[in-house]
Amino acid sequence: MTARDPAPPAAGDPLALAREHPEWSAQRPFTAGQRRLAIALALAVLAASIAAPWGTARAFVWASTLFYVAVTAYKLALVRRSVAGGAEIAVTEAEARAPADADLPVYSVLVPLYREPESLPQLVDSLRRMDYPPEKLDVQLLLEEDDDATRAAAAALDLPPSFRVTVVPVSFPRTKPKACNVGLALARGRYLTIYDAEDQPEPDQLRKAVVAFGRCGPEVACLQSRLNFYNPRQNWLTRWFAAEYSAWFDLFLPGLSGMGTIIPLGGTSNHFIASVLRELMGWDAYNVTEDCDLGVRLFRRGYRSRMLATTTWEEACGRRRFWIRQRSRWVKGYIQTYLVHMRQPLRLLREIGPRHFLHFQILVGGLVFSLLINPLFWFLALLWCLFRLELLTSLFPGLVFILGALCLFAGNFTFVYAGAIGCYRRGYFDLVKYAVVSPVYWLLMSYSAWRAFLQFFSNPFLWEKTQHGFHPPRT
Repeated sequence: MTARDPAPPAAGDPLALAREHPEWSAQRPFTAGQRRLAIALALAVLAASIAAPWGTARAFVWASTLFYVAVTAYKLALVRRSVAGGAEIAVTEAEARAPADADLPVYSVLVPLYREPESLPQLVDSLRRMDYPPEKLDVQLLLEEDDDATRAAAAALDLPPSFRVTVVPVSFPRTKPKACNVGLALARGRYLTIYDAEDQPEPDQLRKAVVAFGRCGPEVACLQSRLNFYNPRQNWLTRWFAAEYSAWFDLFLPGLSGMGTIIPLGGTSNHFIASVLRELMGWDAYNVTEDCDLGVRLFRRGYRSRMLATTTWEEACGRRRFWIRQRSRWVKGYIQTYLVHMRQPLRLLREIGPRHFLHFQILVGGLVFSLLINPLFWFLALLWCLFRLELLTSLFPGLVFILGALCLFAGNFTFVYAGAIGCYRRGYFDLVKYAVVSPVYWLLMSYSAWRAFLQFFSNPFLWEKTQHGFHPPRT
């Protein structure tokens, strides 16, 4: 499979990508070549550490410092591009209402659910309120075969004619993308989107997506809506989470959209041209952050994603235990995605070009790397502040110290600034102050990243479900 030679999907096979093109799937966590390279690098670092321990440490600090400087500049560039205008596709309410109902295409909506019977009434009510002709809606509730509680709850509801229940047979892996592939095979619409059980999309979102697709060229195969939370003030964790989402979906992703580069998609409210999605064989059932992987695959196949200026409201996970499980799954999926697309780095470079190759390195690999090494540099900074250890001075000689200090102050300011600006633009004026103390939140992020890194080797396909329902829905 190359960037331009689509193969038809195996009809009804949710594992078609892994079976027909395993080189594009995370079913094999890493290749023999990647394993040999990792062993060779580990041995080289070990040998260098034995031969010149302090020199090796200085080289690592130097490389990491340059990385931090690059990431800081990159994030500032994304923020600048996002506020410059034209980064998103904006459709007014009047423009969304302009097409007659008879002219609108059939729109498929996939809703994967697992052990969420309590969410069904609110979900059905939210989708009923969608401003789209019911006869043009094709809603599939994707329910697992052994999820008796949710299936019973669905059977007890008086579902509209546009709704149907699709049963996902029990099989490995037990993941959301596998369920979505089952729904994709049965979808009837020209366009298709995914909503989670607790989602509350803006009522005219589907109409806006149809209009936006009509404005775009054939290369645009996906429109990503903004995501945010209807319970941002539930506790400290949800306040930090809302600040992070406001920066990510209102600043960083629009910046990427404006730059015309890879967009690591969100797990919900991404709108697709269904035929293109089938061409790509849907989602990778073995990738636990299937949205990020699909965003990269779309780009590699010559398609583009854009941001759509409309919002879907979700429930922010306000329980630390479930938040950590959710974040670990996301980071583990980024690790999977990075390793899959770096199996042949020269091929990736040829397909997407040097500029987008660098975007991929920072967006996917860089995110994981920064979360893993952040605690080390926080610890070194703490040691220096508390004890002024001269031993540490030799790790940060001259220019490295200057750049390190720049990262410590300007870099951290950039991330705090992005969260604060995101909250302000979203209208969360009272949450701006919580973005200022978000470094405490970063500790949780790094803990989750290390948990994900270790779990990648022990249980790469484990889908740790996020528990919702701790906060009433938005009214």
